[in-house]
Amino acid sequence: MNISSIVVQTKPENLKQVVEDLKNCEACDYHLHDEKGRVIITIEGEGVEEELKKLRVVENIPNVISADMQMAYSEEELNENINVLENSEAVPKILNNKDIDPRDMVYNGDLKRKDLEAFARQLDGVEEVK
Repeated sequence: MNISSIVVQTKPENLKQVVEDLKNCEACDYHLHDEKGRVIITIEGEGVEEELKKLRVVENIPNVISADMQMAYSEEELNENINVLENSEAVPKILNNKDIDPRDMVYNGDLKRKDLEAFARQLDGVEEVK
């Protein structure tokens, strides 16, 4: 199970309606807001892909300016990743392979140009890394 906190931003004049819409939205749980139009909600999902779908629901609520994930927690993924790290070499094998052209290596650190849904499926173990 994944749990993520989201900061939703709206204009102060739209705050009352956005808070009401968030409270009635089945994709999230409302927690609190301030007079500046910032609203704190959480979303839950079986994996990152489900959370991204719920985040898109929130983003599409009328008068929501932005909805940004701030913190995420996944007990299962955390334990799996700790096991992987504990049982892996300090330097990935691909970086020590002299037969591989560095131009053929895929860098996964730039989220601005990443297909986040495919990346989420890779994190969830649904899709193999290409």
